[in-house]
Amino acid sequence: MEEREAQRIADGLRKHGIMAAVARPAAFRFGIRVPLGDGREALWDVDGAAGLEAQVMANGVLVGFVPQIPGSDRFTEEQTVEAIARADYGKPPGT
Repeated sequence: MEEREAQRIADGLRKHGIMAAVARPAAFRFGIRVPLGDGREALWDVDGAAGLEAQVMANGVLVGFVPQIPGSDRFTEEQTVEAIARADYGKPPGT
């Protein structure tokens, strides 16, 4: 994901009431960070692979995963916003 694209997607998510921000996991790599409100956060598309998937982290530890969404490598930005907005992150560990 390119930085400008990530910014537009984060902006689109904020319009849906989701506190998203651009994630910068490494130099010249960008994705979307979505705080989940329970101590976890979802990091979307930070691995550089084609397709849309998320790692769910808590205190820097991987605690969940949203598998790659079929066909997402061809999504428009609007479809990406909608997919992230509708994502199911499961329950926090220990609940």
